[in-house]
Amino acid sequence: MKPVVESDGLQVAVKERKLLSDVCLKCERGEIIGLLGRNGQGKSCLMNIIYGSLACEKSVRFDQVSIKEPYKKPTLIRYLPQFHYLPNSSCLQRVFKDFELEYDFFIQVFPEFKGKQKVAIGRLSGGQKRLVEIYVIMKSRSLFVMLDEPFTMLNPLQIEKVKSLLIEEKSSKGILVTDHLYRHILDLSDSIYILSNGRTHLTKNSIDLERMGYVNIS
Repeated sequence: MKPVVESDGLQVAVKERKLLSDVCLKCERGEIIGLLGRNGQGKSCLMNIIYGSLACEKSVRFDQVSIKEPYKKPTLIRYLPQFHYLPNSSCLQRVFKDFELEYDFFIQVFPEFKGKQKVAIGRLSGGQKRLVEIYVIMKSRSLFVMLDEPFTMLNPLQIEKVKSLLIEEKSSKGILVTDHLYRHILDLSDSIYILSNGRTHLTKNSIDLERMGYVNIS
């Protein structure tokens, strides 16, 4: 049986406004699940609920078991937030040591980082920081990974390399990803949920996205 994270009927209110009212979602190992929705619909909020850093009225289950504060279990789930999360003072060598990863494998994918093992995170560009953050999370031993806006700071070549990385890693992970660059989500995802008016809607294709008012493809 594949490891799975799932939720149903999630509800959360922010300042008396019900942001999420009936959210159902499922992600198994071996899948890339896309999450799309307009600004303010609660995509980041939903990811924080799954991660356990935001409480809600209904539970999220990992293999049918509700786990308190899953963010404390990095072998279970990791989360890439929209903002940079690595300390600016840490050098790349230290980051890869902390994640128990080989730097040499990293520069095979991103050769522009060759010879930069001792460079501090704070000296990297925004795009370079994002590449490092995505790579160490995707290569970690976690069963599930959530990526919030991974492509925004990257150039087209970097985006294609990251997409290849996600496809490579999905054999050992369940991946939930959201980004406003929705065409990349369409390319990658095995299934796509639209978050609209507090509810998730499982979609089949780009026609569904247009029907629900998310995009105007025609």
